[in-house]
Amino acid sequence: MADTHGQDLPPQDGEAGDAAATAWMPSLADMQQWTRLIGQAQQLILEHSVAQEGSAAPFAGLAMPAMPQLGMPQLGVPQPDVEAIAKAQAELFAQGLSLWQHFLTPGSVPPPKTAALAEKDRRFAAPQWSLPIFDLMRQTYLLVAEHLLASIDTLALDAKQREQLRFATRAFVEAASPSNFLLTNPQVLERIVETKGASLIRGMEHLLRDLQRGQLSHVPEGAFELGRNIATTPGKVIRETPLYQLIHYAPTTEEVLETPLVIFPAWINRFYVLDLTPEKSFVRYALDRGISVFIVSWKSADDSLAETTFDDYVVRGQVDAIDAVRDLLGVPSVHAIGYCVAGTTLAATLAYLAATGEPEKVASATFFTAQVDFSQAGELKLFIDDPQLAMLGAVSDGSFLDGRYMAATFNLLRGRDLIWNYVVDNYLLGNDYKAFDLLHWNGDTTNLPSRWHGAYLRDFYRDNKLVVPGALSVDGVPLDLGKVETPAYVQAGREDHIAPPESVWKITDHFVGPIRFVLAGSGHTAGVVNPPSSGKYQYWTNDHPAPDLAGFIAGAQETKGSWWPDWAQWLTTLSKQRVPAKGARIPGEGKLPSLEDAPGSYVRTR
Repeated sequence: MADTHGQDLPPQDGEAGDAAATAWMPSLADMQQWTRLIGQAQQLILEHSVAQEGSAAPFAGLAMPAMPQLGMPQLGVPQPDVEAIAKAQAELFAQGLSLWQHFLTPGSVPPPKTAALAEKDRRFAAPQWSLPIFDLMRQTYLLVAEHLLASIDTLALDAKQREQLRFATRAFVEAASPSNFLLTNPQVLERIVETKGASLIRGMEHLLRDLQRGQLSHVPEGAFELGRNIATTPGKVIRETPLYQLIHYAPTTEEVLETPLVIFPAWINRFYVLDLTPEKSFVRYALDRGISVFIVSWKSADDSLAETTFDDYVVRGQVDAIDAVRDLLGVPSVHAIGYCVAGTTLAATLAYLAATGEPEKVASATFFTAQVDFSQAGELKLFIDDPQLAMLGAVSDGSFLDGRYMAATFNLLRGRDLIWNYVVDNYLLGNDYKAFDLLHWNGDTTNLPSRWHGAYLRDFYRDNKLVVPGALSVDGVPLDLGKVETPAYVQAGREDHIAPPESVWKITDHFVGPIRFVLAGSGHTAGVVNPPSSGKYQYWTNDHPAPDLAGFIAGAQETKGSWWPDWAQWLTTLSKQRVPAKGARIPGEGKLPSLEDAPGSYVRTR
């Protein structure tokens, strides 16, 4: 109300309530905006439903069938430690009461320990979480989560059952975080208000697109393209078999080491993890050190590989590629690298060559985060039992296992970082994906031959046969790792959740040749793909014998940065002879003509 001079006057009776009600009434523009958003949401859901119904649609075949729930072991009825449970419940009650007192009457009690935990937890680091109601919510969650995990130790379980239950409980606790839900995440609520709901539509678009793909996205679609901005190192495909393509890279120096390098990446992912951008490419780094580099690009399994076994990956995979390179260049031996499962296979290849009297074919072997002794194989080992193997057989079509199941499994091992972080950022907040080459590679899955995969889990993870002399045979040749005398460079990642360093270390208990063990900072992938130019992480070496990994670490020397120069120096000390980079050293110029340009066609198949 205003007087004739335009001055505001105090509201009369009833006017204050009317004004407040008017302030909270949405404007016509607001109503139009929300109506439009509801219509967009309905349209998105309708289009997704139609796409799912139309089996003839172009991408209908990409949808992954539902995966059965991870089965928990039959634990029976574990007998609890009644005294321990009572003590834990009393502590939870006391800490919960203290937490409420802290919020109701600040300063009356010391801040609970969950306050410090909340400040350090990246999920709750945003300033919006300091609002009292959300601060209480996050601290209550952290308190209950801590006690849930601690309660596992009060149950009378054997060691494996306890770790299985701990894994499942941690997965549940991570999923139940208030940061993962729209109504309990203050950042999400604030974003909805700021964008007038547009963030919800963007998040829904991301979610529905991932549902159609059958896979959680980590990077924007189309951000990376093979041969354009990843896997760009010049080279030629010079050999193709039903199992692999062999790529020969163009030399970058006038002279090269006489002994070439053959790299065997894991076939559960694409080979170009070692040839990402030029700055991160291990292949390019080796070329610039004057090394002739070959790499195997494995075929993603289809019906044609239904009968493929471990023997095939050893003899018709690794040995075949080694012989092809030896014959092409006229050299007696090669240096070999095996990454992850291909490293496990390389160990078997070395044992096979030792048993057949041909160990000289491999001058040295380098192992990137590879296990041969699976007695301490980490969390993956927890769920390799008969029920889980039966479940994997059920989701396979009989010929191959869809690679997206493996991707989901590995993501689950780091659920907070690789699942829920993206649920919040891209679904709830509606943020655009960030272009990160390593995560693009991580999502570029490959299918696995069902027969090989089932046998690998049984023979290696469950039964640990590779370290038992004669327990495994390849093409009828018994394997014994104790006969391997090949010089070896063994790299492990200190934070590796797939091949724990304690497990990788065990290769030193079985090989009898000289071994250089290097412990790198970071994990299974970032610990390997760490070029010197990044200036990241560190690595540890120890030139003195050590009985175990703990002893190695106790006497180790830390070096800042990448371990790649250490490997290059180690390799060149083994074979110093150099030859001109001409003739067969140029891709396609020898007896194996070029079939196509790198990165080849196998890497593009789904």
